[in-house]
Amino acid sequence: MLNPRRKKKRQRASLISSLRRCWVGEIMAKIQNTRKRHKSNGISIFTEEYELLDGSKKRLVQQVADGSIIKRFDKTPLPKKPTDVICPHFLELKWAYGCPFDCAWCYLKGTFRFLQTKTQPVIKDREKVRLHVEAFLDIVHPKEVLNTGEIADSLMSERKDDPFSKFIIPLFEGQKRHKVLFLTKSNWVENFLEIKKHDQAIMSFSLNANEVAKRWEKGAPSVADRIEAATKVSDAGYETRIRIDPMVPIEDWKKHYIQLIDDIFDNFTPERITLGSLRGLQSTINGSKDKTWVKYLSEWSNWGRKIELDKRYTMYSTIIDYLEDKYNYNKVALCKETKEMWERLGMDYKKIRCNCTW
Repeated sequence: MLNPRRKKKRQRASLISSLRRCWVGEIMAKIQNTRKRHKSNGISIFTEEYELLDGSKKRLVQQVADGSIIKRFDKTPLPKKPTDVICPHFLELKWAYGCPFDCAWCYLKGTFRFLQTKTQPVIKDREKVRLHVEAFLDIVHPKEVLNTGEIADSLMSERKDDPFSKFIIPLFEGQKRHKVLFLTKSNWVENFLEIKKHDQAIMSFSLNANEVAKRWEKGAPSVADRIEAATKVSDAGYETRIRIDPMVPIEDWKKHYIQLIDDIFDNFTPERITLGSLRGLQSTINGSKDKTWVKYLSEWSNWGRKIELDKRYTMYSTIIDYLEDKYNYNKVALCKETKEMWERLGMDYKKIRCNCTW
């Protein structure tokens, strides 16, 4: 016979399980009611009615076929609480996964912790990628940016015999609606400079203060080399964005990050800049071998641990004010930042134009 405490515990677990089944059932019923299936060349494309950050609703692609190549990143719910993070639901183009670099805080360490390959680069079947991309480009009309660098470094195959850039950019150049986004910490841009027609391609470089990069972005090219590569593709006519993320409040952080801004603008002017601060999902922290960065995290959000609010505010406002005062530049957004922070900075997240959006 169960003792009263254990019996009560089992009853509570049973109730929670029942509630979870009801909740999942309600969610699935809602999805089935709004989800639609379309076909192009025999490939299914599923659309869903999404509520956007500005409160409007729009029917958008949820995934192509099984979602293994093209799928919408919709893991962040619409913000309700002050600590909820803002992230528009963008499309991923998952042509590969993994990364050749070893940044201490990379969330892929948590995402791929159960894979035998861990974060080692893995390239997916090129023919499957082509079929899914062509089906998407054929019938999808609301303009989209497809991000190739959410679960991989977009340039990690550029020194192979069949670089991804020379395969994917011509596919996108066959239409005028959608763009493909390359996000990288690499400087392997030689192939991009050989591609003459690239109106539908966007380049984005992930940068950090030199001291931060040297300490925690192991194996990645130097910040100077990345800026040089960004300058080359910008001069070649590519729309070029910068992501300064994650900002870390090391000693003399203000000096280091202002130097980074000056180094960027001494070479070229980015189309937009997205700022983000150090954060860590628990799975990322668990999967990280070098945990020396975790000491900076003291607050919680619905996207893991963060630097405390006042420090983040000071870092963001310092860089935003410097950009405006010295360079008359205001094309700035935040990445995975809370509703509270957007509002405190006087920025309108409902009009967000960050790294991964149009």
